[in-house]
Amino acid sequence: MKRRDFLRTIAGGAAAAAWPRWSHAQAPPVQTLVYKTVGHCQIKADVHQAAPAQRHPAVMWIHGGALIMGGRRGIDQGFQAELLKSGFVIVSIDYRLAPETKLPGIIQDVQDAWKWLRQAGPGFGIEPDRLATAGGSAGGYLTLMTGFCLDPRPRALVSYFGYGDITTPWYAKPDEFYRRQPLVPKDEAYGAVGDTVLAEQPTPSRRGRFYLYCRQNGLWPKEVTGHDPRLEPKWFDPYCPIRNLTAKYPPTFLIHGTADTDVPYAESKNMADKLKEIGVEHEFVTVQGAGHGLSGARPDEVARIAGRAAAFVAAHTR
Repeated sequence: MKRRDFLRTIAGGAAAAAWPRWSHAQAPPVQTLVYKTVGHCQIKADVHQAAPAQRHPAVMWIHGGALIMGGRRGIDQGFQAELLKSGFVIVSIDYRLAPETKLPGIIQDVQDAWKWLRQAGPGFGIEPDRLATAGGSAGGYLTLMTGFCLDPRPRALVSYFGYGDITTPWYAKPDEFYRRQPLVPKDEAYGAVGDTVLAEQPTPSRRGRFYLYCRQNGLWPKEVTGHDPRLEPKWFDPYCPIRNLTAKYPPTFLIHGTADTDVPYAESKNMADKLKEIGVEHEFVTVQGAGHGLSGARPDEVARIAGRAAAFVAAHTR
């Protein structure tokens, strides 16, 4: 996806189209289940099964969308196909969306989904001790969070263009790339979101306008957490994966394009450098010239990366 197309998509609020490789894939039947209820909000998961009569390893997929948009149907098609071909069950989860729900509540949803998956998984063909997590963009960030906020920890992680720090200038200061677009008025931005807790993006939705406003004004960390990194920097420590890496961190597979204008390539590189420093097994795949969502990369290269990522997970969930 070219820069102008990505900006036009975000500005229009069509979040799902912003990452074109994520959509419904031709796959086995999907079972939709409610894993948690908060008030009137049902939080769901889609279970993609290759052969439900048998026991399989599984991957919990966490969708992207800046924690503000998106939903459980947004799975990388190539990675999904490779996992199903290898006999995995894929459980793609929703979580409550920001800004109506702040980051601690979103992390709690991910933790509760993990507990539910381990408890209920055997009922739909999952071996609960052979689980990994994966996701893209904000889902990649949440995947990196699972490396230390889940108990027991996943056997492996796959982060597609994720990030390890939510307080650095790329998110916490006005972004010049996004400010090239006409500035979103404050009233329009806040009119695109509301007070009702939700875990599925409405259709139609203008939530992308709120995201664009946050990036143009450097407000994303404050809006999704309720805290200001300039005034409360220590509050963010438990929510920045790179600050919580230890030798116990799971094996990790990182993928990022060098021309990503939404999440800087440096976010994955910094994670890879730190993982190497502390001796955690990892692979870091650099996609030269690719943008966010690996836009601009050759299809054969994207397919090859998906195969490598699936093989990495398989090697650690045997």
